[in-house]
Amino acid sequence: MGLLGAPVLGSSGQLEWVLVELVLCLNRTPAQEEREWILCTLTFLLIPAGYIIEKLGIQNKYRFLDRAASIFIFKWSLTLTIKDFVFDGVPVRVYCPKTTPSGKRRGVVLIPSGGGIMGNICKFSWKQSSGGVYRIFLCETDSVLVFRLAPENPFPIPVMDCCTATAHFLKNASDYGVDPNRIALYGECSGGTFATVVCQQLAARTDLPKPCAQVLIYPYLQAIDFNLPSYQQNYAVPMLFKKRALRLGTLYLTGKEFDVEGVMRNTHLPKHVWMKYRKWVSPDLIPERFKGRGYVPMEWPQFRPEIYEKCKELTNPMFSPLLSEDDVIRQLPKTFLLTCEYEIFRDDCLLYKKRLEDNGVPVTWYHIEDGFHSITVWLGIPLLEYPTQKIHFRHVTDFINSI
Repeated sequence: MGLLGAPVLGSSGQLEWVLVELVLCLNRTPAQEEREWILCTLTFLLIPAGYIIEKLGIQNKYRFLDRAASIFIFKWSLTLTIKDFVFDGVPVRVYCPKTTPSGKRRGVVLIPSGGGIMGNICKFSWKQSSGGVYRIFLCETDSVLVFRLAPENPFPIPVMDCCTATAHFLKNASDYGVDPNRIALYGECSGGTFATVVCQQLAARTDLPKPCAQVLIYPYLQAIDFNLPSYQQNYAVPMLFKKRALRLGTLYLTGKEFDVEGVMRNTHLPKHVWMKYRKWVSPDLIPERFKGRGYVPMEWPQFRPEIYEKCKELTNPMFSPLLSEDDVIRQLPKTFLLTCEYEIFRDDCLLYKKRLEDNGVPVTWYHIEDGFHSITVWLGIPLLEYPTQKIHFRHVTDFINSI
């Protein structure tokens, strides 16, 4: 058994002992910088360990990573009040600054990344305790953050939980010292996808205050065309390879792993479905400046019905929010979109930016020319921090602070 009574590493007791010893060092180490170095070491240990554990037949690598992350729950913050709640059946954690506000605070509903199958309260606590992007969020936006715990269930349960928890928070914001008219949704990667879906699902509800903004950091937004320029140009660029992204996405969608080679080549949809959505998903809609670096226009390949049967829900707007109808899109709040040049989901965001603007939704777009997927992960970590990360992220916090 690992810390907190959770089975962490199955029968691999020696590796668990190493991890636990490193974590105990965190409690014995007074210096913040030394704690961050230990966390970096653990990061690089956990990823290969997950693959080993799965190969040995002990545990799925994704469940291993999430459970191992449970040993990083720290609440030693002098500036925050941290409490756990249940919002209509969904467990959340609320972070509130201890400073006395002059009035109601703004709120940020933060939805975790992790491909829809990883990413929980442990992961957030680890990032918050070690510095990083979420600590900056808490300190520089003076916000109350609500964090959803990701259940081990496939689509659409996780995103519906996000909708439920967000609706509860909007309805009861005053109980947490938050102005219900100043609540934004924030998400990176799949968290950004979920935030997009939540905004769309709540857009037409008249019984709730509406979110005032959505902050989307390189989300995936469509599953129609996996050979847009960014998918071709960045298919093997760290931190997220194209094949890995599709494996995570189909696992979240179906609850099962299967060969994604056909999906990678766009054989997963019949031509009439592709034609239906071509008005929204097409390389013709991508600005020419993004079509260099070896991009080659591709003919739609031969349809494979057996793949379509496995993943029909790929076109569901709750999975591919870029495919929502115009009457939904035009009700959305003002939006901040961050894209990175060396990132497979770049063109998803560019297409969504166009849809929002075409429907009169105000968009603030920030593009990082030398950026890559998970650029925010290393923020605040010595030696690993990207030289201009804080400058880039300042645009995000400035947008939040403008609400």
